[in-house]
Amino acid sequence: MQKKKILIVEDEKDFVIAISALLEAEEYEVTAATDGLEGLEKIKAHHYDLIIMDVMMPKMDGYKLSRMVKFDAKYAHTPIIMLTAKAQDQDRRTGEECGADAYVLKSQNPDVLLSKVKELIKK
Repeated sequence: MQKKKILIVEDEKDFVIAISALLEAEEYEVTAATDGLEGLEKIKAHHYDLIIMDVMMPKMDGYKLSRMVKFDAKYAHTPIIMLTAKAQDQDRRTGEECGADAYVLKSQNPDVLLSKVKELIKK
């Protein structure tokens, strides 16, 4: 069985390392991008089964990147998890309006993220 591919778009290197280790332990193939523009380039160049993205990033924020992905017919089916420190209800609503399938706070237990990943990849 081929591994499911996940793209992490996150500018905090230590966070990328931690999330990658968590996902790779579950047999996912993980690729990373350090900003929104690099993330968009990778999305256009490869197929991913799921995208995890931060909201606050250089060059293009997660809201804009999510809009660009979800409103392009080629990628609209790809699930997106916004993983962020932005905890306000308005931030969550904005994420949903931009097409995020899930909104997970960085402060939450890593099992919350892993549960969402498994749930969305099965769909």
